[in-house]
Amino acid sequence: MRIVLADDERLVRTALRAILDSEPGMEVVGEATTGAEAIPLVRQLRPDIVLMDVRMPQIDGIRATEQILAQMPEPPRIIVVTTFENDAYVYDALRAGASGFLLKRSKAEELVQAVRLVARSDSLLFPTAVRALAARHAGERAAHDAARRLRARLSEREGAVLRLMAEGLTNAEIAARLGVGPATVKTHVAGVLAKLGVRDRTQAVIAAYECGFVLPG
Repeated sequence: MRIVLADDERLVRTALRAILDSEPGMEVVGEATTGAEAIPLVRQLRPDIVLMDVRMPQIDGIRATEQILAQMPEPPRIIVVTTFENDAYVYDALRAGASGFLLKRSKAEELVQAVRLVARSDSLLFPTAVRALAARHAGERAAHDAARRLRARLSEREGAVLRLMAEGLTNAEIAARLGVGPATVKTHVAGVLAKLGVRDRTQAVIAAYECGFVLPG
């Protein structure tokens, strides 16, 4: 798993590199000190994962995330790194396309687990925190007509899968809850992503909260 670090604090980058490089199957292949540096570096190195600081000079992590996802046909998964989990910047980064977020005070094992989880992309990273962010921010933008349009696009089973995705369940857990096979769940998840026009389950869940299809709480 090839990883790029983008953070304007050298000590943070050094600590992240030491943890990740010590893990089997993980390698930090590049570092950037600003969002402006991160964009061409990621295009050049084509990593699997980018750990992106939310607040950086020149171009912040939100804009850098948007540009990377827009400019690359097969972009990496991006985890934004932040100090405060309820920061509006974090929610904006998720809306911009980040696959999850990580707190700078996270323990080494939490960092490694988060990277592996996002790489697998079969469940939501920190679902409780995402729901809290949605309650704070998405509720202000929810529109009932948008929820009705989303219900019309999704089959009944796809809607059920989306709600369970929002709870943070893995594909295997969703399969057990619905009494179907994991392959069937994987097909439904793919259908949900296609109909919503998003690339991963984090953006699907954010979209579901924003239109009121899934309610916070």
